[in-house]
This record gives sequence, structure tokens and C-alpha cells, in this order.
Amino acid sequence: MRIIAGQWRGRPLLAPTGQATRPTSDRAREGLFSMLASRLGSFEGLAVADLFAGTGALGIEALSRGAAHCTFYEKDRAAIDILSRNLGKLGAATQAELRAQPVEHALPPPRPCDLIFMDPPYGSGLAQAALDRIGAGGWLAPGGWLSIETAGESLALPANVRPTAERRFGKAHILLLTTA
Repeated sequence: MRIIAGQWRGRPLLAPTGQATRPTSDRAREGLFSMLASRLGSFEGLAVADLFAGTGALGIEALSRGAAHCTFYEKDRAAIDILSRNLGKLGAATQAELRAQPVEHALPPPRPCDLIFMDPPYGSGLAQAALDRIGAGGWLAPGGWLSIETAGESLALPANVRPTAERRFGKAHILLLTTA
């Protein structure tokens, strides 16, 4: 797994062994960032959150493309260790905050985000729980964007967001939302 574009393009990312963490495939990540680039134009200066971060691939990709800061949320100890090592080897620790906590009970980032990535374990029900948490407020800035990767389960969207795009990349179903 490698960073696709930006200042760290081509740099490899570490991933934990075993099945506890399922990183977003390079193909799905490339498709997602293409969808976002066509809507955002630039990632420069964005405040980002990476929920269910795992290796941190999505948040790190945004940082590589110019995002100012990313708050990473992850509860698995092995994934947290790998994510911390990935940030360290890229020199990105000063642009990141790592919160070792479950998303469904977490407090929002220090300021509302311009972009939130959400990639919960497939079929766990955590996508809806996290979406409800985000919809409660304090997470997404006006005009902000939210990417949700699932295996295709139906989600009840909060009133403050509307869908703008939907794509499938193998098993990954990506829904792109923006604030209403």
C-alpha cells in the first residue's frame, strides 16, 4: 500500500498483520480522491478527520495533498501503533492528532472538519452509529464533505447532509455527502 499523490507520493505505508484492520484498496482510494478533487479543487489547508483510521491511509493521503491537519480516530491498539509509525516516518506527527477511542463515543475534533473519512468495519453497524454521532453536530463544517465506505448497507442520513456521489470499487461502496 502506497500514498497515491502529493508530497509523499509513492511512499509505502505499514499495515498491521491479521484481519482486524482492512485498509481501503489503492483502487478505491484513488477513485475516492479523484471524486473529491473534482469537487474540492484542492486539499490545501483543510481540516480533516479519519474515523476508524486503521493504517491512516485516507488521512495521510489528504495530508500528502496539502491538508493542514488530520485528527485520526482508532481503537485497535495494533492499528494505533502502525498509524503512529506511519506518521512518524513521514514526519507528519505535527499535522496530526491521534485519538485512541471508539468513534461512536468520541468527542468531535478540535474544530469542525472540512472533510471527514469514515471507513468502519464492514457489516458492524458502526457506520450508522458514527453517522448519527456526526449528525449530532460539531464534526462537519458548513460546506464540509463526508466520505463513507461500507459494503453497501443502507444508512439513514442526518438532515444536515445530502448525497452527491456514489461509487463501487470491488466490495467497497463509497458514498460522498456534503452539508445541506
